[in-house]
Amino acid sequence: MKPLIICLSVLLLIGQSSSTAIANDCKETACVNVYTDNNQIIIEARKGDKTVKKTIAQSPKKPVIKAKPTKKPLPFFLLPEPKKSVAKKPIIKKPVVKKPSKPRVKKAVTKVNLSDRLTKLVPTAGVAYQPEFEPLVNVPVYFWCDLPELFQSRVEIIGEIIDVSLRPSYVWSFGDGSTFTTTESGGPYPQGLIHHNYSRPGAYVATLVTTWNGTYTHNAQLRAVTGKVVKISIAGINIVAAPTTFKG
Repeated sequence: MKPLIICLSVLLLIGQSSSTAIANDCKETACVNVYTDNNQIIIEARKGDKTVKKTIAQSPKKPVIKAKPTKKPLPFFLLPEPKKSVAKKPIIKKPVVKKPSKPRVKKAVTKVNLSDRLTKLVPTAGVAYQPEFEPLVNVPVYFWCDLPELFQSRVEIIGEIIDVSLRPSYVWSFGDGSTFTTTESGGPYPQGLIHHNYSRPGAYVATLVTTWNGTYTHNAQLRAVTGKVVKISIAGINIVAAPTTFKG
């Protein structure tokens, strides 16, 4: 018997639902691909001629079961008269003669391929800013998001362990033409490193573009993941003018 060879090829492409064709036919060699589909990380393994796939995704929401309304009992003078019981004739069942069953012959099982598929959702950032109520012009507004510094996923597939690690980078667009690129998630006043001053009052839309890049590990070998996953988050912010006061 030939030894089992694990071939890994990693491809992460935005918006693509399938990976590029693999050179061998995966009949004697197990093939593992890592790619993206709708901004989800997908790890797929195949072996043999046929295709057997298993997808693990988010569990569906349980349906809400509403209680049925109970009917109010009728008054006694409106109740229907009880039906008279009629004696039923006994039913005589005919004896059933069982036919001898033929022994089942198991068919020979041909070699089938293995294909396990696991999808892992990459988190989308929630955007927050401070002060929350009517920030003033020419006063720093602090921004941050709730993403972790490291996103990890361990996958066991056809007996192999694959560890995927992704780190985010951020591009903030504050809605007035100003942008800021960073690897920090930010924070509220006064520790937050992401802040912006608006020079004019008005309604603005702050946009956060998060790009995930990283590595994967298999058999103690660390390799860079080709491709990226992009997530977009937005937040509306209303900047107001500072009140004017006169001193005599």
